[in-house]
Amino acid sequence: MSSDRTPGGAHRSTDSFDPRIEGPWNHRDVSANGGRFHIAELGEGPLVLLVHGWPQFWWTWRHQLTALAEAGFRAVAVDLRGVGGSDRTPRGYDPSNMALDLTGIIRSLGAPNAALVGHDLGGFLAWTAAVMRPALVRRLAVASSAHPRRYRRALMTDRKQITAAEHLLGFQRPWVPERQLVADDAALVGEFLTDWTAPGHHPDEKALLTYRHAMQLSNTRHCSIEPYRWLMRSMGRPDGLQYSRRMRRPVRVPTLHLHGAADPVLLARTAAGSGEYVEAPYRWRLLEGIGHFPQEEDPEGFSRELVNWLRDPEPDRR
Repeated sequence: MSSDRTPGGAHRSTDSFDPRIEGPWNHRDVSANGGRFHIAELGEGPLVLLVHGWPQFWWTWRHQLTALAEAGFRAVAVDLRGVGGSDRTPRGYDPSNMALDLTGIIRSLGAPNAALVGHDLGGFLAWTAAVMRPALVRRLAVASSAHPRRYRRALMTDRKQITAAEHLLGFQRPWVPERQLVADDAALVGEFLTDWTAPGHHPDEKALLTYRHAMQLSNTRHCSIEPYRWLMRSMGRPDGLQYSRRMRRPVRVPTLHLHGAADPVLLARTAAGSGEYVEAPYRWRLLEGIGHFPQEEDPEGFSRELVNWLRDPEPDRR
């Protein structure tokens, strides 16, 4: 994959990789919150919006797209701002704005509301969207993600969680992380994906190459880590404190919380207890033998949990 240089000195790959990977789904773009977002969609029925985490893109939900469509839902997987086939904007990577991306997409899809499903960073944004625009979120499901206030607290007080998130500290340097992420055909991305997956569930070579290629798309390496730069740098700033205060408002929609017991990045003890911010039916599921990517490590089990919960008219029932 050939490359040239940006003004800041980082490499920019020639965009030979197409993030619109073929499958039973349809690809298209939608406009929301001043940007253009790529989505993959499949099925008909109540809308379920799937939001990926880092270092991935919409394709992480390939198994759930088909499972949800077969179960009678309209499944839509989105590329976040700055990733995959969506716009690379120069700014707008704070969680409040990115949450408005999601709720704007729900409106653009013509649905009155959606069940919002988020993994990792996508979960962080899903928590935020459920607080900021509750009328647009019918149900909330998060995986490998703690409520933002719990995560903030852990990053300030829990040494084990701080150590587990040391890559976030590395992201704070200018330009160096971008160069490291795309060096040797983005080998570091493959290492993250492998190291964060539980033993026995390691991604296959096709999946690793797909995510490595996606990271090399023009400016993805920079845009994809900008939310984490905001997260760490804003902790003592007025905008970060204002966001944290806003997130005191409880989530008032039924919430499913799935977490891998072997997650080495966002520790289960950090995620556990997020229900204190939910004033609605809340279901916690700790997935034994699963790491940071439950939707890929155990796609059938993850999809089953999700579909059963979405179908349950009494989601508080255990």
